[in-house]
Amino acid sequence: HERLGVLLGVPVFASDAISSCAYATDEILIGLSVAGVAALTLSVPVAMAIVVVLVLVTLSYQQIIRAYPEGGGAYTVAKENIGRRAGLVAGAALLIDYILTVAVSMTSGVENLASAVPALVPYRMWLSVLGIVLLTWLNLRGVRESARVVAVPVYVFIATAGTMVLLGLGRVISGDYQPYPLPDLQPTHHLGAWVVLHSFASGCVALTGIEAVSNGVQAFREPHVRNARIVMAILACLLACFFFGMSTLSRAFHVMPAPGTQTVMSLLGRKVFGETWAYYLLQFSTLTILILAANTSFQGFPRVARLIAQDGFLPRQLANLGDRLVFANGIALLGAIAVALVIIFRGSTHALIPLYSVGVFLSFTLSQVGLLRRWLRERPPGWFWSVLACAPGALATGLVMCVVAAAKFVYGAWMVVLAIPGFVRMFLRVRQHYDAVARQLTLEGFERPKQRPTNVVVVPVASLHRGTVFAMEYAKSLGKNIRAVHVVTNEEQFEALKRRWQQWEPDIPLIGLPSPYRSLVRPVIEYVIAMRTQFDTVTVLIPEFVVGRWWEQLLHNQSAILLDWSLRHLKGVQVLHFRYQLEP
Repeated sequence: HERLGVLLGVPVFASDAISSCAYATDEILIGLSVAGVAALTLSVPVAMAIVVVLVLVTLSYQQIIRAYPEGGGAYTVAKENIGRRAGLVAGAALLIDYILTVAVSMTSGVENLASAVPALVPYRMWLSVLGIVLLTWLNLRGVRESARVVAVPVYVFIATAGTMVLLGLGRVISGDYQPYPLPDLQPTHHLGAWVVLHSFASGCVALTGIEAVSNGVQAFREPHVRNARIVMAILACLLACFFFGMSTLSRAFHVMPAPGTQTVMSLLGRKVFGETWAYYLLQFSTLTILILAANTSFQGFPRVARLIAQDGFLPRQLANLGDRLVFANGIALLGAIAVALVIIFRGSTHALIPLYSVGVFLSFTLSQVGLLRRWLRERPPGWFWSVLACAPGALATGLVMCVVAAAKFVYGAWMVVLAIPGFVRMFLRVRQHYDAVARQLTLEGFERPKQRPTNVVVVPVASLHRGTVFAMEYAKSLGKNIRAVHVVTNEEQFEALKRRWQQWEPDIPLIGLPSPYRSLVRPVIEYVIAMRTQFDTVTVLIPEFVVGRWWEQLLHNQSAILLDWSLRHLKGVQVLHFRYQLEP
């Protein structure tokens, strides 16, 4: 396992923490644009307010790293310090956050690519779908990027984006720059508190991913807590500088993004670098870091799903490692849902953003409130200063969560507001099921049956062939009470079958089951139910032949599958399949 120092820790966690600057400023400007061009002057104050929240959150998560050196995900912190229900709420928020990270990062990356190559604009949605499918496939194959491989594109992005911000600010300070023409925006809303709050809520997506370091403390070299805190501080500084710098430059250069065609990153890059190799390097590195951000969710989502599944609140299949030592079920589920979201929202990052921030800030808040409760309960040395560092962050993220939910509710946040309690309800129902199964399977207070149950073997026979003969021989090994049954849809064919049956199986009766409506399944079910009144157990042995090639199976009817499905819920009925293999 590759342990990380500060130099490699920055790029490994940077994709989560700083990739959001690729679309956060866009959302602020789009949110303010509804009040006309004059409202765009507020983009810098809004960005400053978001940076203040970023500082408070960073200080709080520094405390979480110290308190949970084994990795303090929101699910664990909330469950241990607030309660099981709070942990499930945090778990639901995290799963939704990971799903949206994949969808938003991929669509934003494709939009930045399309900004540089306009011919790709009509294919944004399908390029995003293709990207998610490829990421899903790679993760199912067990492909893992090494820290050194990831470091190259991340540091290229940091270098190119940082150069763009520094050169742009230098030109603004010196006055040697030519802004874009002022955008022609027709106001549709009055510039009031609601528009500003809506813009603030949109821009808060800048904070998504900043908690990633706290979930991966164990990935660092010793002293891992100190190294993790240093890396988180560096990433918070980079994010603040990039985000606030881009917001400031957007105001100075009169940048107004066009959702789906031109991003702030592309427009600023063109002004600073021109149509040079540096501009295309910036756009390509932006696409790369957003793909890496999406890829981190393919590791985070299965991990959280595994924790919840181990506690019995999700299907246990999500806790199972696949043959390539990956949580294949969680990876496939994440990929499928992310693809569905991209298609539903037509590959638009702007349309997906309203769904994004509610779950993020809910998990922020629960983590910090959980940590506050721990400090107040245990009161370790220095607890008072830890509370002072953590409390403002918990208050700030709680308020931001309310603002985001209210401001973005009609734009799509309502889906997440309803989805989170829906997820929690699903978690509880899954746990109720597992508890009920455990109660019925436990050997506590159970006594072994004092006598063996009576049994009859029922063999449905459609026709007489080699597979049927072998199936009857197997049935004789199960017991002496054997009944062969045939659903009669043609009397002449049934009489011919009986004559052949007497030649091959004279010791076993062949019973005809009338079927006036030509149903092949219902007569067998009714006969089995009748047998259950005479025997404790009915064993239904279904003969079937297996062809050599998969497509050949489509040439034969699937009555065995239908019969099996219909019988599986009958109490006291056991279903066996006798498969006779045919040569390909």
